[in-house]
Amino acid sequence: MVLDDEDFVAFLDARPVFKGHLLVVPRRHYVTLADLPVAQVGPLFERVRLLSAAVPAALGAQGTFVGLNNIVSQSVPHLHVHVVPRTKGDGLRGFFWPRHRYASEEEAAEYARRIGDAVTVMDS
Repeated sequence: MVLDDEDFVAFLDARPVFKGHLLVVPRRHYVTLADLPVAQVGPLFERVRLLSAAVPAALGAQGTFVGLNNIVSQSVPHLHVHVVPRTKGDGLRGFFWPRHRYASEEEAAEYARRIGDAVTVMDS
């Protein structure tokens, strides 16, 4: 356990990408980030920010990778944020999946429009 407060805990991942890989977890059960109450988003990421600075300072890493999965590739159905120490030449190459281009500017604009429309609906 590296952080333990009323609302959140952070602890070492049992199967780390690199030693010092942490999971930051709300004590209350939420499956995804979208399930987390808005009032808890800031406090969660305040802890993530703190730990993303503490890990390099403590371990001599050059930085961190911070990420989370929602449903797909989420091996535990409880919201958790990964804070992974990173060092240049550590073998990880950016994101862990292949990247794809849009077929055209029009296709990209259509995706942006659809997501924007969904945000408008959810935000109202």
